[in-house]
Amino acid sequence: MDTTSHTPPQPHAHTSTDTLVIGAGPAGLAVAACLLQRGQALPLVVDKAQEVASSWRHHYERLHLHTVKTHSALPGLPFPADAPRYVPRQGVVDYLAAYARQHGIQPELGQEVLGIQPAPRGLGGRWCTSFAGGRQIVSRHVVVATGANRLPHAPALPGQDRFEGRVLHSRGYRNAAPFAGQRVLVVGMGNTGAEIALDLAEHGVRAALSVRSPVNIVRRDVLGRPTQLSSILLARLPTAWGDALATLFRDLSVGDLSRYGLHTAAISPLRQLREEGKTPMIDIGTVQRIKAGDIQVYPGIETLTAGGVRFTDGSEHPFDTVLLATGYDAALRELFPHTPLPLDERGMPTQVSGQGALEGLHFVGFDVRQSGGLLRSIAGQAPGVAQRIAACQDVGTGSPHAG
Repeated sequence: MDTTSHTPPQPHAHTSTDTLVIGAGPAGLAVAACLLQRGQALPLVVDKAQEVASSWRHHYERLHLHTVKTHSALPGLPFPADAPRYVPRQGVVDYLAAYARQHGIQPELGQEVLGIQPAPRGLGGRWCTSFAGGRQIVSRHVVVATGANRLPHAPALPGQDRFEGRVLHSRGYRNAAPFAGQRVLVVGMGNTGAEIALDLAEHGVRAALSVRSPVNIVRRDVLGRPTQLSSILLARLPTAWGDALATLFRDLSVGDLSRYGLHTAAISPLRQLREEGKTPMIDIGTVQRIKAGDIQVYPGIETLTAGGVRFTDGSEHPFDTVLLATGYDAALRELFPHTPLPLDERGMPTQVSGQGALEGLHFVGFDVRQSGGLLRSIAGQAPGVAQRIAACQDVGTGSPHAG
Protein backbone atom coordinates (compact mmCIF):
# COMPACT_ATOMS: atom_id res chain seq x y z
CA MET A 1 0.00 0.00 0.00
CA ASP A 2 1.50 3.31 -1.08
CA THR A 3 0.87 5.94 1.58
CA THR A 4 2.77 8.68 -0.26
CA SER A 5 0.88 8.99 -3.53
CA HIS A 6 -2.81 8.39 -2.75
CA THR A 7 -4.93 10.84 -4.75
CA PRO A 8 -8.46 11.49 -3.49
CA PRO A 9 -11.43 11.28 -5.81
CA GLN A 10 -13.00 14.46 -7.06
CA PRO A 11 -15.00 15.76 -4.10
CA HIS A 12 -18.58 16.95 -4.02
CA ALA A 13 -19.19 20.54 -2.92
CA HIS A 14 -20.40 19.30 0.45
CA THR A 15 -19.49 16.01 2.10
CA SER A 16 -19.83 14.78 5.65
CA THR A 17 -17.93 12.45 7.92
CA ASP A 18 -18.07 11.65 11.59
CA THR A 19 -14.39 12.40 12.33
CA LEU A 20 -12.01 14.50 10.27
CA VAL A 21 -8.31 14.32 11.15
CA ILE A 22 -6.22 17.19 9.80
CA GLY A 23 -2.57 16.21 9.50
CA ALA A 24 -0.88 12.98 8.44
CA GLY A 25 2.10 13.29 10.75
CA PRO A 26 2.64 11.45 14.03
CA ALA A 27 -0.35 12.99 15.84
CA GLY A 28 -2.89 12.45 13.08
CA LEU A 29 -1.75 8.90 12.39
CA ALA A 30 -1.80 8.03 16.10
CA VAL A 31 -5.38 9.24 16.58
CA ALA A 32 -6.57 7.36 13.48
CA ALA A 33 -4.88 4.16 14.67
CA CYS A 34 -6.29 4.52 18.19
CA LEU A 35 -9.81 4.88 16.79
CA LEU A 36 -9.33 1.65 14.85
CA GLN A 37 -7.99 -0.06 17.96
CA ARG A 38 -11.27 0.84 19.69
CA GLY A 39 -13.33 -0.74 16.95
CA GLN A 40 -14.25 2.53 15.28
CA ALA A 41 -14.35 3.17 11.55
CA LEU A 42 -11.24 4.67 10.00
CA PRO A 43 -11.57 8.46 10.14
CA LEU A 44 -11.00 10.69 7.17
CA VAL A 45 -7.37 11.87 7.36
CA VAL A 46 -6.26 14.79 5.20
CA ASP A 47 -2.98 16.62 4.73
CA LYS A 48 -1.93 19.54 2.54
CA ALA A 49 1.35 17.79 1.65
CA GLN A 50 1.73 15.11 -0.97
CA GLU A 51 3.17 12.52 1.39
CA VAL A 52 2.74 11.05 4.84
CA ALA A 53 5.04 12.51 7.51
CA SER A 54 5.96 15.41 5.25
CA SER A 55 7.62 17.50 7.97
CA TRP A 56 9.95 14.67 8.94
CA ARG A 57 10.86 14.08 5.30
CA HIS A 58 12.03 17.67 4.96
CA HIS A 59 13.93 18.16 8.22
CA TYR A 60 17.69 18.61 8.00
CA GLU A 61 19.47 15.36 7.21
CA ARG A 62 21.59 15.15 10.37
CA LEU A 63 18.57 15.16 12.67
CA HIS A 64 18.08 12.33 15.15
CA LEU A 65 15.47 12.00 17.85
CA HIS A 66 16.70 13.35 21.16
CA THR A 67 14.36 10.92 22.89
CA VAL A 68 14.91 7.18 23.18
CA LYS A 69 13.01 4.93 20.80
CA THR A 70 11.18 3.10 23.60
CA HIS A 71 9.59 6.39 24.68
CA SER A 72 9.03 7.76 21.17
CA ALA A 73 6.86 5.10 19.51
CA LEU A 74 3.18 5.62 18.74
CA PRO A 75 0.44 3.36 20.16
CA GLY A 76 0.36 -0.07 18.57
CA LEU A 77 3.78 -0.24 16.94
CA PRO A 78 7.25 -0.11 18.55
CA PHE A 79 10.29 1.03 16.62
CA PRO A 80 12.19 -1.86 14.99
CA ALA A 81 14.40 -3.81 17.34
CA ASP A 82 17.47 -3.02 15.25
CA ALA A 83 16.84 0.75 15.31
CA PRO A 84 19.40 2.71 17.33
CA ARG A 85 18.50 4.23 20.69
CA TYR A 86 18.17 7.64 19.04
CA VAL A 87 16.44 7.08 15.72
CA PRO A 88 17.69 9.13 12.73
CA ARG A 89 15.40 11.28 10.62
CA GLN A 90 15.01 8.73 7.83
CA GLY A 91 14.30 6.03 10.38
CA VAL A 92 11.42 8.11 11.76
CA VAL A 93 10.07 8.64 8.22
CA ASP A 94 10.22 4.89 7.54
CA TYR A 95 8.54 4.15 10.87
CA LEU A 96 5.65 6.58 10.24
CA ALA A 97 5.11 5.20 6.73
CA ALA A 98 5.06 1.66 8.17
CA TYR A 99 2.64 2.82 10.89
CA ALA A 100 0.22 4.13 8.27
CA ARG A 101 0.47 0.90 6.24
CA GLN A 102 -0.06 -1.33 9.26
CA HIS A 103 -3.29 0.43 10.16
CA GLY A 104 -4.52 0.89 6.59
CA ILE A 105 -4.45 4.68 6.86
CA GLN A 106 -4.55 6.26 3.39
CA PRO A 107 -4.76 10.02 3.86
CA GLU A 108 -6.26 12.24 1.21
CA LEU A 109 -3.19 14.25 0.27
CA GLY A 110 -2.84 17.67 -1.31
CA GLN A 111 -5.83 18.90 0.73
CA GLU A 112 -5.10 22.34 2.16
CA VAL A 113 -7.42 23.48 4.94
CA LEU A 114 -8.34 27.15 4.79
CA GLY A 115 -10.58 27.41 7.83
CA ILE A 116 -12.74 25.63 10.38
CA GLN A 117 -15.95 27.10 11.74
CA PRO A 118 -19.17 25.96 13.40
CA ALA A 119 -21.41 24.20 10.89
CA PRO A 120 -24.79 25.71 10.02
CA ARG A 121 -27.76 23.99 11.62
CA GLY A 122 -29.26 21.08 9.76
CA LEU A 123 -26.08 19.72 8.21
CA GLY A 124 -25.66 16.91 10.73
CA GLY A 125 -22.35 17.99 12.19
CA ARG A 126 -20.77 20.49 14.54
CA TRP A 127 -17.93 21.76 12.38
CA CYS A 128 -17.47 22.78 8.76
CA THR A 129 -13.95 22.62 7.33
CA SER A 130 -13.22 24.55 4.15
CA PHE A 131 -10.46 23.59 1.74
CA ALA A 132 -8.61 25.30 -1.06
CA GLY A 133 -10.57 24.63 -4.23
CA GLY A 134 -13.96 25.05 -2.55
CA ARG A 135 -14.41 21.67 -0.90
CA GLN A 136 -16.27 21.68 2.41
CA ILE A 137 -16.55 18.83 4.90
CA VAL A 138 -19.02 18.79 7.77
CA SER A 139 -18.09 16.59 10.72
CA ARG A 140 -19.03 15.97 14.33
CA HIS A 141 -15.37 15.76 15.33
CA VAL A 142 -12.30 17.55 14.02
CA VAL A 143 -8.89 16.42 15.22
CA VAL A 144 -6.38 19.20 14.57
CA ALA A 145 -3.00 17.51 14.23
CA THR A 146 -1.20 20.16 12.20
CA GLY A 147 1.64 20.38 14.68
CA ALA A 148 3.30 22.96 16.87
CA ASN A 149 5.69 23.77 14.01
CA ARG A 150 3.22 24.49 11.21
CA LEU A 151 4.68 27.78 9.95
CA PRO A 152 8.26 29.11 10.24
CA HIS A 153 8.72 32.12 12.48
CA ALA A 154 11.13 34.35 10.58
CA PRO A 155 11.30 37.87 12.03
CA ALA A 156 12.78 40.60 9.85
CA LEU A 157 16.20 41.66 11.15
CA PRO A 158 17.30 45.30 11.42
CA GLY A 159 19.23 46.24 8.28
CA GLN A 160 18.17 43.12 6.42
CA ASP A 161 17.36 45.10 3.29
CA ARG A 162 20.97 46.19 2.87
CA PHE A 163 22.60 42.84 3.68
CA GLU A 164 24.27 41.54 0.53
CA GLY A 165 24.31 37.96 1.69
CA ARG A 166 21.50 35.47 2.11
CA VAL A 167 18.96 35.24 4.95
CA LEU A 168 16.99 32.02 5.29
CA HIS A 169 14.99 30.14 7.89
CA SER A 170 16.28 26.86 9.27
CA ARG A 171 13.41 25.04 7.54
CA GLY A 172 15.36 25.56 4.31
CA TYR A 173 18.50 23.87 5.67
CA ARG A 174 19.14 20.25 4.63
CA ASN A 175 22.91 19.81 4.91
CA ALA A 176 26.17 21.78 4.93
CA ALA A 177 27.11 21.29 1.28
CA PRO A 178 25.57 24.54 -0.10
CA PHE A 179 27.50 26.55 2.52
CA ALA A 180 30.99 25.31 1.75
CA GLY A 181 33.49 28.17 1.93
CA GLN A 182 30.96 30.53 3.52
CA ARG A 183 30.76 32.29 6.87
CA VAL A 184 27.40 31.35 8.39
CA LEU A 185 25.72 32.93 11.39
CA VAL A 186 23.03 30.78 13.01
CA VAL A 187 20.57 32.93 14.97
CA GLY A 188 19.19 31.13 18.00
CA MET A 189 20.51 28.33 20.17
CA GLY A 190 17.59 26.02 20.56
CA ASN A 191 18.06 22.43 19.53
CA THR A 192 17.75 23.19 15.83
CA GLY A 193 20.21 26.09 15.87
CA ALA A 194 22.75 24.24 17.99
CA GLU A 195 22.63 21.13 15.83
CA ILE A 196 22.83 23.01 12.54
CA ALA A 197 25.85 24.94 13.81
CA LEU A 198 27.40 21.61 14.79
CA ASP A 199 26.64 20.13 11.37
CA LEU A 200 28.25 23.10 9.65
CA ALA A 201 31.36 22.92 11.84
CA GLU A 202 31.72 19.17 11.30
CA HIS A 203 31.82 19.82 7.55
CA GLY A 204 34.43 22.57 7.73
CA VAL A 205 32.10 25.55 7.40
CA ARG A 206 32.95 28.63 9.45
CA ALA A 207 29.93 28.75 11.75
CA ALA A 208 28.88 31.08 14.53
CA LEU A 209 25.90 31.39 16.83
CA SER A 210 24.03 34.53 17.87
CA VAL A 211 22.65 33.94 21.38
CA ARG A 212 20.89 36.89 22.92
CA SER A 213 19.39 35.27 26.03
CA PRO A 214 20.56 32.88 28.76
CA VAL A 215 20.04 29.23 27.87
CA ASN A 216 19.46 25.94 29.59
CA ILE A 217 21.81 23.27 28.25
CA VAL A 218 21.70 19.62 29.22
CA ARG A 219 23.62 16.62 27.93
CA ARG A 220 21.64 14.08 25.92
CA ASP A 221 23.20 11.36 28.09
CA VAL A 222 24.84 11.60 31.49
CA LEU A 223 26.95 8.61 32.55
CA GLY A 224 25.23 6.55 29.91
CA ARG A 225 21.70 7.38 31.06
CA PRO A 226 19.41 9.33 28.69
CA THR A 227 18.51 12.72 30.11
CA GLN A 228 14.96 12.19 28.81
CA LEU A 229 14.42 9.34 31.27
CA SER A 230 15.88 11.36 34.12
CA SER A 231 13.63 14.32 33.33
CA ILE A 232 10.54 12.09 33.36
CA LEU A 233 11.44 10.88 36.84
CA LEU A 234 12.28 14.37 38.11
CA ALA A 235 8.95 15.70 36.84
CA ARG A 236 7.17 13.24 39.13
CA LEU A 237 8.83 14.62 42.24
CA PRO A 238 7.46 17.56 44.23
CA THR A 239 8.07 20.62 42.08
CA ALA A 240 10.73 22.23 44.29
CA TRP A 241 12.70 18.98 44.55
CA GLY A 242 12.51 18.25 40.84
CA ASP A 243 13.65 21.77 39.93
CA ALA A 244 16.51 21.68 42.42
CA LEU A 245 17.79 18.33 41.18
CA ALA A 246 17.43 19.35 37.53
CA THR A 247 19.50 22.46 38.24
CA LEU A 248 22.10 20.43 40.10
CA PHE A 249 22.46 17.89 37.28
CA ARG A 250 22.71 20.69 34.71
CA ASP A 251 25.40 22.52 36.65
CA LEU A 252 27.44 19.39 37.31
CA SER A 253 27.28 18.00 33.79
CA VAL A 254 27.51 21.22 31.74
CA GLY A 255 29.00 23.80 34.08
CA ASP A 256 29.60 27.52 33.65
CA LEU A 257 30.04 28.46 29.99
CA SER A 258 30.08 32.24 30.40
CA ARG A 259 33.70 32.46 29.27
CA TYR A 260 32.52 31.18 25.89
CA GLY A 261 29.68 33.69 25.61
CA LEU A 262 26.94 31.39 26.89
CA HIS A 263 25.06 32.39 30.03
CA THR A 264 23.00 29.91 32.00
CA ALA A 265 19.27 30.49 32.53
CA ALA A 266 18.28 31.43 36.07
CA ILE A 267 15.53 28.81 36.23
CA SER A 268 15.81 25.05 36.01
CA PRO A 269 15.36 23.20 32.70
CA LEU A 270 12.24 21.54 34.12
CA ARG A 271 10.68 24.81 35.18
CA GLN A 272 11.43 26.48 31.87
CA LEU A 273 9.80 23.59 30.03
CA ARG A 274 6.80 23.55 32.36
CA GLU A 275 6.17 27.31 32.47
CA GLU A 276 7.40 28.52 29.08
CA GLY A 277 7.14 25.43 26.91
CA LYS A 278 10.79 25.87 26.02
CA THR A 279 12.82 22.70 25.68
CA PRO A 280 16.41 22.93 26.97
CA MET A 281 19.18 22.68 24.41
CA ILE A 282 20.09 19.01 24.40
CA ASP A 283 23.80 18.93 23.69
CA ILE A 284 25.21 16.29 21.36
CA GLY A 285 28.55 17.94 20.67
CA THR A 286 27.95 21.64 20.06
CA VAL A 287 29.42 22.72 23.40
CA GLN A 288 32.62 20.81 22.73
CA ARG A 289 32.97 22.53 19.35
CA ILE A 290 32.39 25.90 20.99
CA LYS A 291 35.09 25.20 23.56
CA ALA A 292 37.45 24.13 20.79
CA GLY A 293 36.88 27.42 18.95
CA ASP A 294 35.21 25.78 15.95
CA ILE A 295 31.93 27.63 16.61
CA GLN A 296 32.04 31.26 17.71
CA VAL A 297 29.34 32.65 20.00
CA TYR A 298 28.16 36.25 19.68
CA PRO A 299 25.41 38.17 21.49
CA GLY A 300 22.18 39.44 19.95
CA ILE A 301 22.09 41.24 16.61
CA GLU A 302 22.01 45.01 16.57
CA THR A 303 21.82 45.28 12.78
CA LEU A 304 22.87 43.63 9.58
CA THR A 305 25.35 45.52 7.45
CA ALA A 306 26.15 45.19 3.77
CA GLY A 307 28.76 42.55 4.42
CA GLY A 308 27.91 41.10 7.80
CA VAL A 309 26.49 41.70 11.25
CA ARG A 310 26.98 44.22 14.03
CA PHE A 311 26.18 42.74 17.43
CA THR A 312 24.86 44.32 20.60
CA ASP A 313 28.34 44.36 22.16
CA GLY A 314 29.50 46.68 19.35
CA SER A 315 31.57 44.07 17.51
CA GLU A 316 31.10 43.61 13.77
CA HIS A 317 31.91 40.50 11.75
CA PRO A 318 31.52 39.45 8.12
CA PHE A 319 29.02 36.76 7.11
CA ASP A 320 27.77 35.36 3.85
CA THR A 321 24.61 33.74 5.22
CA VAL A 322 22.37 34.42 8.20
CA LEU A 323 20.35 31.34 9.11
CA LEU A 324 17.33 31.94 11.33
CA ALA A 325 16.80 29.13 13.83
CA THR A 326 14.03 31.22 15.34
CA GLY A 327 11.38 28.55 15.67
CA TYR A 328 7.88 28.02 14.37
CA ASP A 329 4.27 29.00 15.00
CA ALA A 330 1.33 26.64 15.36
CA ALA A 331 -0.77 29.36 13.64
CA LEU A 332 -4.04 27.96 14.94
CA ARG A 333 -5.84 31.31 14.88
CA GLU A 334 -5.54 31.29 11.10
CA LEU A 335 -7.43 27.99 10.98
CA PHE A 336 -10.22 29.33 13.23
CA PRO A 337 -10.82 32.89 12.02
CA HIS A 338 -14.28 33.16 13.62
CA THR A 339 -13.90 30.97 16.70
CA PRO A 340 -11.97 32.09 19.79
CA LEU A 341 -9.73 29.30 21.06
CA PRO A 342 -8.20 28.84 24.52
CA LEU A 343 -4.55 29.41 23.62
CA ASP A 344 -1.55 30.09 25.82
CA GLU A 345 1.01 32.85 25.26
CA ARG A 346 2.77 30.70 22.66
CA GLY A 347 -0.42 30.13 20.70
CA MET A 348 -0.79 26.52 21.84
CA PRO A 349 -4.19 25.12 22.87
CA THR A 350 -4.71 24.75 26.60
CA GLN A 351 -7.23 21.93 26.14
CA VAL A 352 -6.81 18.63 24.30
CA SER A 353 -10.56 18.27 23.75
CA GLY A 354 -12.86 21.25 23.58
CA GLN A 355 -15.91 21.71 25.77
CA GLY A 356 -19.10 23.71 25.47
CA ALA A 357 -19.04 25.69 22.24
CA LEU A 358 -15.83 23.87 21.29
CA GLU A 359 -17.26 20.38 21.76
CA GLY A 360 -16.02 18.09 18.99
CA LEU A 361 -12.67 19.86 18.55
CA HIS A 362 -9.52 17.99 19.56
CA PHE A 363 -5.91 19.18 19.50
CA VAL A 364 -3.18 16.54 19.50
CA GLY A 365 0.54 17.18 19.26
CA PHE A 366 0.72 20.67 20.73
CA ASP A 367 1.72 19.97 24.34
CA VAL A 368 5.33 21.19 24.38
CA ARG A 369 5.44 21.53 28.18
CA GLN A 370 5.65 17.86 29.16
CA SER A 371 8.88 16.12 30.06
CA GLY A 372 9.84 13.32 27.73
CA GLY A 373 9.33 14.90 24.34
CA LEU A 374 6.49 15.57 21.91
CA LEU A 375 6.22 12.05 20.53
CA ARG A 376 5.73 10.69 24.03
CA SER A 377 3.08 13.35 24.62
CA ILE A 378 1.29 12.36 21.40
CA ALA A 379 1.34 8.70 22.42
CA GLY A 380 -0.33 9.70 25.67
CA GLN A 381 -2.94 12.03 24.17
CA ALA A 382 -4.10 10.00 21.16
CA PRO A 383 -5.78 7.14 23.09
CA GLY A 384 -7.70 9.60 25.26
CA VAL A 385 -8.99 11.55 22.27
CA ALA A 386 -9.96 8.32 20.50
CA GLN A 387 -11.82 7.17 23.61
CA ARG A 388 -13.68 10.48 23.83
CA ILE A 389 -14.71 10.27 20.18
CA ALA A 390 -15.73 6.63 20.51
CA ALA A 391 -17.93 7.49 23.48
CA CYS A 392 -19.92 9.85 21.23
CA GLN A 393 -20.62 7.26 18.56
CA ASP A 394 -24.06 6.41 19.95
CA VAL A 395 -25.21 9.80 18.61
CA GLY A 396 -25.90 10.19 14.90
CA THR A 397 -25.30 7.79 12.07
CA GLY A 398 -21.76 6.80 12.92
CA SER A 399 -21.06 6.47 9.20
CA PRO A 400 -17.45 7.49 8.52
CA HIS A 401 -17.91 8.75 4.98
CA ALA A 402 -21.56 9.52 4.44
CA GLY A 403 -21.97 11.87 1.51
